Parts: sequence; C-alpha cells; structure tokens
Amino acid sequence: MSDETRRTFSVSTSSDDRTTQRGRLVVLAGPSAVGKSTVVQRVRELIPNLYFSVSVTTRQPRPGEVDGRDYFFVSPQEFQHYIDNNELLEWADIHGGLQRSGTPRQPVEQALAEGRPVLVEVDLAGARQIRHSMPGAQLVFLAPPSWEILVDRLVGRGTETDDVIQRRLQTAATELKAQDEFDRVIVNDDLDKAVAELVSCWDIK
Repeated sequence: MSDETRRTFSVSTSSDDRTTQRGRLVVLAGPSAVGKSTVVQRVRELIPNLYFSVSVTTRQPRPGEVDGRDYFFVSPQEFQHYIDNNELLEWADIHGGLQRSGTPRQPVEQALAEGRPVLVEVDLAGARQIRHSMPGAQLVFLAPPSWEILVDRLVGRGTETDDVIQRRLQTAATELKAQDEFDRVIVNDDLDKAVAELVSCWDIK
C-alpha cells in the first residue's frame, strides 16, 4: 500500500487550544443499554473543546453515516497497516473477524498535546488495551443502578432479537465483574449526576 492511498487521521485545532499543559485522556466503558451514548452527548455539549475519538472500522457505512464524523471507513488492508505500525490504541475483530474496529492513536495524542480534554468510548477489552498502551489514561466504568434495571433497558429498546439480547447480557455480566479494574465507577441512576461526575474527571476550571 502506498503512502498516497493510505488514510491519515487529523484533529481540528480550536482557537482556544493555546495551553502548553497536556490534556487528560478519559476512557469510558460500560455494558450495552447503560446509557453511554446519552451521557457522552451531554458531556460533549458541556465541554466545547472536548475531543471525542472517532473509531476506524472496516465495515461499510450505513445510511446517514459520514466518514470522519461517525467512523473512519477504511479497507482491511489499511486496517492491517495501522496494526502493524502501532497506529491504534486498541482494536478488535468483530463478528468472528468479518470486520475490525479500533481507536486511532494519532488524533488522540495530537489532542492531548494541544491540552484538550479527550474522551474515548470503548468496550472492556478496548479499555484494557488502552490501559496498557497509555498508562496515564483514566478508566471510567458507567454502571447501571441494578442488574434488573439494565435488563429492562436492554429488552425495552426493542431493537434486538432474543439471541442478541442474551449475548449482550452475558457480555454485560462479564463487564460488571470487571468494574474494579477501573479507576472510577459512575452509577447512571441520575443523568445529570452521571454527566457531572464524568465532567469532573478532567478537573476543568
């Protein structure tokens, strides 16, 4: 693969990014239906210069998805190049290797160097990889108020089959058992409170 055809990643620089203090990386994980997307959306509204990492994936774009906004869409060959050259903070095979997804390293490091707060949303395996690749990251686990509430939320979405729900619940049970590995656990029993707790991770004045 030539350098001309290989995808590169970049971060838009804000006019406010004049600080020389290095930014802080927060890694957010938690089970399906715990409310990560809603919490992240609120946090992004409250912190205008937050860099929210965009994942790179080998799957095809879905209707309405925009390259560079929702995901970076690349070929399997490009993705393998990123692995071989340590250009991903974490990555995983999905659906038995039919597709791959990961977190580009360069945009995260660039945003941190600019002093910006950085948020990465990943699964448990991804959080563990980032712990290894960037030991200074703060790992945050978003937990449900109870197992029963998580089940109700997942079933209530009505977007998955029974088989998918059972797989997600099995994964959720594993994730909940691993929450002690994280630096901080936020229980999402009140949205405003959960958002405030996550924002406090950056110690923004």
